[in-house]
Amino acid sequence: MVEIGLSLGSNQGDKIANIARALDLMHAHKQVTITKASKYYQTEPWGLKDQDWFVNICALGETTLSPHALLNFIKETEEAVGRKPGIRWGPRVIDIDILFFGHTELEDPNLTLPHKSMKERAFVLYPLAEIAGDFTVGNLTVSLLKEEIMKEKQDITKMKQDAWSPVKI
Repeated sequence: MVEIGLSLGSNQGDKIANIARALDLMHAHKQVTITKASKYYQTEPWGLKDQDWFVNICALGETTLSPHALLNFIKETEEAVGRKPGIRWGPRVIDIDILFFGHTELEDPNLTLPHKSMKERAFVLYPLAEIAGDFTVGNLTVSLLKEEIMKEKQDITKMKQDAWSPVKI
């Protein structure tokens, strides 16, 4: 099993339910287990500003899938939750990014690990620091990266909503 870090966001429909549905679907997979999730954060849009605010979280998990097989599974999960093709950084029902796959470093046209933009995104660093503050990206911990991003003006607010936990069946 390899530890994985994921970022999930939604700015359409029932945002919290969309994220929870995606986590439930991933957790139900035989080769993926979601082990921990951050609290929910309300965040301003990144990239394309003229759209509704997002709800974002980060989650940790474990998988026996390869990085590309995990990416394919994530794309299937996004479709199952209702994501449709759209404009880059535009509104979406769900968006799931692989932040890290153990300490694998990979760069190809379909996947870059660790995620190439995670160090610049408060909506990733705040929730990730909550659950994996000691994880290192390059030579810095996520907690230190969060401290650096706090110096920039990016609106982000922790919500009172309880963190996701697996559905008990």
